Amino acid sequence: MSVAASDLPNTFTTQEARDGGLHPRDIYDLRDRGQIIELSRGVFRRNDAPVPTMPDLLALAHRAPGAIVCCVSALAVHDLTDEIPVAVQFAVPRHARPPVISQPPVEVFRFAGATFELGLTMVEAAPGEDVRVYGPERTVVDMMRLRSRLGESLAYTALRRYTSRAGARPGELLRIARALHVLGPVRSALDVVIAE
Repeated sequence: MSVAASDLPNTFTTQEARDGGLHPRDIYDLRDRGQIIELSRGVFRRNDAPVPTMPDLLALAHRAPGAIVCCVSALAVHDLTDEIPVAVQFAVPRHARPPVISQPPVEVFRFAGATFELGLTMVEAAPGEDVRVYGPERTVVDMMRLRSRLGESLAYTALRRYTSRAGARPGELLRIARALHVLGPVRSALDVVIAE
């Protein structure tokens, strides 16, 4: 084996390791010897790398680099819910083919391509390693527009938490709601929450 585990990035895919000179059998040998940890099929992390704060999101970012963490998973990232998501929820453009991922458990949402990156931000899932996630405003709007599927109480709780924070930007909520064609319901909910 010409490449040591320490020569690899903190998180890497099988293809990246192969491009760096490792044969797949060497990758699995490193895994079996405990020098790397398998986060998801074909995604590995060095055991001497800093512990990731969001390993499931990190694995998703490597399995589906164009995907964006959304809905309840994004609420959890932004501390807008106490609910622990049972699956990593991520969005892909409506006509894209989502990857098949069994570990971590995932739930795929298909969003319109024209507004797919609206409200996109990055969050650090491990030191120096960012993942794509919708910002708090986009996430709250998505929860409001998907409230019949994901739960009205979850959507309204997220909206209340968001508006009670210092630095909340109700105008940005409304701008995103207008772009996603849910301005009326979001404005009505926002009026109720602000009046409470």
